[in-house]
Amino acid sequence: MSIKTPGTLALIGAGEFLPPIAAVDKMLLERIIGTPRVVVLPTASAPDGAGVPERWAKMGVDHFSQLGAAVEAVMLLQRGDAGNTNIVSRIAAANFVYFSGGKPSYLLETLKDTAAWQAIMNVLMEGGVLAGCSAGAMVLGGELFDFPRLWRTIPAFGLAPEIIVIPHFDEIPTTFTSTIGLTKRKLTLIGIDGSTAFVRTNGLWNVYGKGGVTVFSGNKKARYHAGDQVPLPG
Repeated sequence: MSIKTPGTLALIGAGEFLPPIAAVDKMLLERIIGTPRVVVLPTASAPDGAGVPERWAKMGVDHFSQLGAAVEAVMLLQRGDAGNTNIVSRIAAANFVYFSGGKPSYLLETLKDTAAWQAIMNVLMEGGVLAGCSAGAMVLGGELFDFPRLWRTIPAFGLAPEIIVIPHFDEIPTTFTSTIGLTKRKLTLIGIDGSTAFVRTNGLWNVYGKGGVTVFSGNKKARYHAGDQVPLPG
């Protein structure tokens, strides 16, 4: 699923809609040509129970409203919703789409090969922003870990086909992270801390936010912080 797009792709490690990430989201809004129109999709949290997607939706609307953007939450919570013409048209009217966190495999299966996903792709193709936090970031790489089976990966959407995203990286025990470099994988592993964004614009990757990004490529490990440009193989 190797896909190249002219828009901005933002992968956030954790902490969506909270004050520490506000400066990053403000920067992303400034990438929009014209008036930002944000759609928040709490889809990945649907399996977490009644009321959870609604909570993320409210947090997202409050957050982007405080940043001065026009924003709405679109309650695309099951696969049938992804073909709903009203839902698809609301996504299509946006120029900034934000996936909040939850279950990555659920988000992937809900959107894969749907009209809603095509509308999201069109936002990028027209130069807009697609941002994903935690599970929302994981599905945008080339593959994602099939939790809890960490030895297995499954194909993701492939908007960044060369990477596998590991969110919440600063929360993962060092006993696990110290072994990551020993895994034999073709793709580059990207560990993204909370309140941190790994952002691609014009084919270049840069780090923004409070924490850092750890890159595992082959047997090499490198650490990057806000302001750094990250060279990726391929």
